[in-house]
Amino acid sequence: MRVHFWGVRGSIPTPLTSSQIQGKISAVIQRIQSKDIINQKTRELFIDSLPANLYGTVGGNTTCVEVRLEDDTILVFDAGSGICRMGADLVRKNEYIREYHLFFTHFHWDHIQGLPFFAPQVYDPRCRINFYSPVKNFKDIISNQMRTPYFPVTIDVFQKNISYNELHSDSIQIGNATISWRRMKHPGGVYSYKIEEKGKTLIFSTDTELRNADFEKTDANNNYFKNVNTLILDSQYTLDEAIEKYDWGHSSYSLDVDFASAWNIKNLILFHHEPMYDDNKMFSILKSANWYKQYQRNSKLTVSLAKEGMEITL
Repeated sequence: MRVHFWGVRGSIPTPLTSSQIQGKISAVIQRIQSKDIINQKTRELFIDSLPANLYGTVGGNTTCVEVRLEDDTILVFDAGSGICRMGADLVRKNEYIREYHLFFTHFHWDHIQGLPFFAPQVYDPRCRINFYSPVKNFKDIISNQMRTPYFPVTIDVFQKNISYNELHSDSIQIGNATISWRRMKHPGGVYSYKIEEKGKTLIFSTDTELRNADFEKTDANNNYFKNVNTLILDSQYTLDEAIEKYDWGHSSYSLDVDFASAWNIKNLILFHHEPMYDDNKMFSILKSANWYKQYQRNSKLTVSLAKEGMEITL
């Protein structure tokens, strides 16, 4: 399976400001030496040598992650502002997908605000879009964000080939993949999702405040978390902030590393970034997380930072 990150921020979209862009340009210029501009090759080598916080950005769109299965079936997790980029990119590449499976973790604004702008897909009668959530009557929740005075048109403008699937059993099968879910701690509730396909496993757990109970070696925890290939996990706060903002529904990079190590998870991807953190802060958090993991028993753990546009293959 392939995983593409279309939106990685939490709470609100956070585009780069002019001053931040100017700061990046200024920092790059200060690094240039005469040997870096001799010819095209030296210029390319210089660009390749730039740190990630200068050459590129974590991104500013809110939560949306695409998981493409081996048979090209598309699963989408949440419809934050990142889903707008996803829809536009599919059009740009002339990739006309005829069916989507969209799973909602919960219905806070930063996870549904992009849905009316998932265009042209939600308006194209040739597409079939399947919505999923364990929440009862979630169609009403989605519909209520598209009405006066919050939005100029109602959800009735969507194409009619849309289904609302309330998840009642332990798991469902889509193509060759099994998707299961688990309620996590967050104000109002949130669900993580586990995707398993041909021996590869991925857990998407945004807006998660880790609890002591999540570390307990119960059968349920073992079956869900243990030995997962890749875990995408909320890391919005630093540890100090997580302590200060207890019950706000988010975790820290250090708690995430502890958790991934405890369950022998191979790859941890820090996600749902604090909107007030710039790229310098985000990459310093990644550096700290990689320093911290050295003190864990699971020394083989790989820690990375979710970035808009990033794609990984399991």
